[in-house]
Amino acid sequence: MNSVNAGGSLLDLRTSNAIRVLDLIAEHGPMHRAEIARRARISRTTITTITRDLVNRGILSKATHRPQGQDVDGRAGDQLAFSPDAGRVAGINQVLDRICVRVTDLMGEEVAAMETSIGAKDDWRTRADAATELLDAALEKGGGAREDLLGVGIGLPGQINPSDGIVHGALADQPWHGINARTEMGKRLGVPVFIENNVRLETIAEAKWGAGRGIQNLMYVNISSGIAAGFLFGTELYRGSLGGGGELGHVSIDINGPACRCGNRGCIVLFAGAPAIISRLTATMGGSVTMTDVLTAVAAGNRAAENVLAEAGTMLGRLLASMCNLLNPERIVVGGQTSLAGAILLDPIRENVFRYALTPSAALDVVASELGGGPEAGAAGGTALALSKLTTAPQMLERLFNGAVSARA
Repeated sequence: MNSVNAGGSLLDLRTSNAIRVLDLIAEHGPMHRAEIARRARISRTTITTITRDLVNRGILSKATHRPQGQDVDGRAGDQLAFSPDAGRVAGINQVLDRICVRVTDLMGEEVAAMETSIGAKDDWRTRADAATELLDAALEKGGGAREDLLGVGIGLPGQINPSDGIVHGALADQPWHGINARTEMGKRLGVPVFIENNVRLETIAEAKWGAGRGIQNLMYVNISSGIAAGFLFGTELYRGSLGGGGELGHVSIDINGPACRCGNRGCIVLFAGAPAIISRLTATMGGSVTMTDVLTAVAAGNRAAENVLAEAGTMLGRLLASMCNLLNPERIVVGGQTSLAGAILLDPIRENVFRYALTPSAALDVVASELGGGPEAGAAGGTALALSKLTTAPQMLERLFNGAVSARA
């Protein structure tokens, strides 16, 4: 357990026990004191003392609602949750042409959300400044300010080294390539920041609030301009040694296929990424067609668009079947803009996964994202990432306790 210098009364109550209480509420949501005592294996008397102190500090308060179906001892009293005023966390997600921000309280309830467009060729400094301004605007919209923030989860494209926060990747023209995003965003925001690949943030969001809830071994696939995957094994996010896990779009399905700018040949993104889909439809839909136009055409029953999407789904399904044979997930969640085509894409993916994967179909399912898999989902994942660090990042704990004491002074 971490320790934090947050005042005499907390130390008197044994910091590790107080942090255990916060851990449980962060993981399970509002809880009765009796349930906290049972899960923490701490006496009710001690839990009562600890929670009374946390309530007095403004960190915990009585929950405003009681989840249905929770059977607890009637003597347990009211449920406790993080106080709405205990602090805020934020998620920032940057993609090629958009930045999305989400601000929540410590129970994950949204306080404000905003987004802005950004130039596809804007450099990392411009993007960092725009993200900072957007975050401040969202905090103001939610009735708060920067000093209310305990931490921020930030999603960026590319391979992000978990040890140093530097963004890498095969595509050196990406705006953040070679930049220590953790350091740069930390200097701008002045709060603890946690940098993650944006598709992995979408994976976290699906696991916490979407189609991946309750799944121990989850594979999330984002299909848009690129194709990428996120993996949760035993609820632990897989990153790889240098943060490069999940570059699904650059898996080759044809070693004699067209050259990809990553240096390989026949990458799946050249067949099923949005640019490839659009390119195949320009002859019938015009040279200025966008992916939004393609989705509209599919919804209207355009057979050419349907055929191209179905072929992309078939190729993706065969590749995902091989991934299932390697990793054996219990659920694949499909998101991203292209997934909004619906059954015309998802059905051939599902059919080919079930045909070629060794896993029995009864032990595997393929479902659409419940969150859409867009930049907004990545911003939500950023808040989930920050919340997951609440009791393990010493700086966040210090801001939680010191901020709560200051707010009640």
